[in-house]
Amino acid sequence: MGRKMELRHLRYFVAVAEALNFTKAATRLHVAQPALSRQVSDLEEELGADLLRRTSHGVLLTEEGRAFLEDARDILKRADESVARVRSISRGEIGELQVGYLPPLDLHILPRTLAEFQKTTPGVKVVLHDLGTDEICNELRNGTLHVALMIQPTAESSAGIEFEEVGRYPFFVAMASGHPLSRMKAISVEALARQPLVILNRRRNSEYHRVLHRIFAPLRPHIATESDSMNSLITEVNVGKCVAVVSQAFKEAVGKRLLYRKLANTDAAMCVGIARAKSGDLPPAAERLCATIRKVTKA
Repeated sequence: MGRKMELRHLRYFVAVAEALNFTKAATRLHVAQPALSRQVSDLEEELGADLLRRTSHGVLLTEEGRAFLEDARDILKRADESVARVRSISRGEIGELQVGYLPPLDLHILPRTLAEFQKTTPGVKVVLHDLGTDEICNELRNGTLHVALMIQPTAESSAGIEFEEVGRYPFFVAMASGHPLSRMKAISVEALARQPLVILNRRRNSEYHRVLHRIFAPLRPHIATESDSMNSLITEVNVGKCVAVVSQAFKEAVGKRLLYRKLANTDAAMCVGIARAKSGDLPPAAERLCATIRKVTKA
């Protein structure tokens, strides 16, 4: 027929095969009957086989027609499913997101964000990656991660990265119940510098260390030990020999497992935000996740 078979030919044939009548099928498809008859004839010519046998009362399916009807229905079903899937992806309703994060955001902001996101977007799978600052920035740049929730990186680390601040959190001193500092309402930086401190691992939490340097400068704090995770830091503090400098996000997440006192005479704060690569567009699902992060942190 000089043209390749198209989906509309299949839809026309299936409508006629199901109605067994050209007039009824034309009404159902909202096309003129002569045009419908011509399209079906073109399809038969392309296939080199009669699919329908015309009678005075309508049409009957030939053996070839019955076999082709099953395949045509399957093809149309898969085409419709593919269209629906693409439309869902374009609306950010399905897909998979690779999301990086830095502790302690996994204790506070991230759980609330994911709970809210899964309620509104259950078809999107979020894969989390606990990484250091430099690793997150590198993987955002190379496209391995879609977005990240992190502490604001330095200008040197964040080349090619767009950072959107969503919150600032003041710092507190975390300690075990009964620690001598618990008798104070607020603790000065000078007093804190004389206490044994447990801090997070330098390699994986470089931004946290930059904040500590800013808090204590020009003093030199007494670093007693480093922890690889937030849970091990909590354990070290609970032993009672060390204290830790933690953010409000940590305090709200960990709660009564530790005691907290305000850190006086410093305006240092943990700046938290959404990081993404400047190059390339985010998939719609990632945009929806970013909107959820903004909503949760604003609340």
